[in-house]
Amino acid sequence: MITAERKKAARKSAYADKLISADEGAALIKSGDDVVVAQCASEPQGCMGRFHTAAPRVKDARVFSVLTLKPYDFYIKPEMKGHFELASWFHAAGSRKALAAGAGTVTYVPNMLHRAALDRLQVKKPDIFFGTCTPPDSKGFVSLSLGITYEKDILEAADTVVLEINRNLPRTLGDTHLHISDVDWFVENHQEVPTLPSPDPDETETLIGNYIAELVDDGATIQLGIGGIPNAAALALKGKKDLGVHTEMLVDSVMELYWAGVITNKRKALCKDKFVCTFAMGSRRLYDWLDDNPAVEFRRGSWVNDPAVIRRNSRMVSINTCLSVDLTGQVASESIGPAQYSGTGGQTDTAVGAKEAYDGLGKGVIACRSTAKKGTVSAIVPTLAEGSAVTLHRANTDNVVTEFGIARLRGRTVRERAKALIAVAHPDFRAELAKQAGKLGYL
Repeated sequence: MITAERKKAARKSAYADKLISADEGAALIKSGDDVVVAQCASEPQGCMGRFHTAAPRVKDARVFSVLTLKPYDFYIKPEMKGHFELASWFHAAGSRKALAAGAGTVTYVPNMLHRAALDRLQVKKPDIFFGTCTPPDSKGFVSLSLGITYEKDILEAADTVVLEINRNLPRTLGDTHLHISDVDWFVENHQEVPTLPSPDPDETETLIGNYIAELVDDGATIQLGIGGIPNAAALALKGKKDLGVHTEMLVDSVMELYWAGVITNKRKALCKDKFVCTFAMGSRRLYDWLDDNPAVEFRRGSWVNDPAVIRRNSRMVSINTCLSVDLTGQVASESIGPAQYSGTGGQTDTAVGAKEAYDGLGKGVIACRSTAKKGTVSAIVPTLAEGSAVTLHRANTDNVVTEFGIARLRGRTVRERAKALIAVAHPDFRAELAKQAGKLGYL
């Protein structure tokens, strides 16, 4: 139990006097609290693994998160209903499972990533922020390491800040540094940093990646995510020259393009010579490369993902994936019908910013396999499934890429769009799509 005297002393003390256990961290949560935790590789897994221990004395506490990596007891167990609720800005496997089970312990927060923290702060000030950081340096500064998408905006507003110290985290540069005097409590948890595999693309993804590469000019600034299709795009970019990076998420494939001499950041109009990102997740090799690397600058998502900032980049190309696209260009990337699958994330931010790049040479790319469910369902559809969330408005959809080519939609009529999208649909579905397009008055 943390006494009032200890709290008062810790606020004025050095790092050692602020050390508490994960159980003591969980014990800080009170009924009705809004708790925000850091995302992805920055997730405070030691403390989050103990949140459920507070349930007997806590009611109606909410935990806000993005891409929660583990199925923590505080939201997975049905008996947590009424005690804890996970409010997710972007679902991952665990939250999807709990949501599908109807446990009543998970909800979704609609958002555009660059506004996620700022919008929430207008609703309610966070009570506690839990995150991770490196050990303090000789001057008393820690690095928030692998993510400040919303983390720094939130912790600056929170009543209480708890950080898990992990000596395995890289000390990253940019806006990641924080003095120990701005932290209330530390928990030592020197675990292995969560990693994310970088899968080799299959034949279909390779075809898609090659088409994406056609849309990327030498000297372009790119935003690239993770997964088979982005990895395939990265491989296809190896013949390009002097690319730059302004991206929400930094991944292994971007590092590898840098090593290959493809990414130099020399021709960027904004933050020349620098990789710009808000968070990173990948292999241990990526984390070692990021450690004290002056070529990589981490900044807040409220800046990096702001479309007004993105459009200041030269030849900006945003590369994102989706679940389905209708014949007018509406993009569904986060839900399957009314069932929330993931989240908006930064897709709209980056697609809009890229399309509106100041030099008129920016491009937005939405990529997907032409089919799903082992080829039984077309990803190009006459209309989105009832209840689907529209992640990208059709007026903002630029290029749609499948393994069958590129549908260029910018400035096109509905009739032109329908024809272009049917042309990149799987051949097995083109006749039916054309028939439905006729019934809808598109053709």
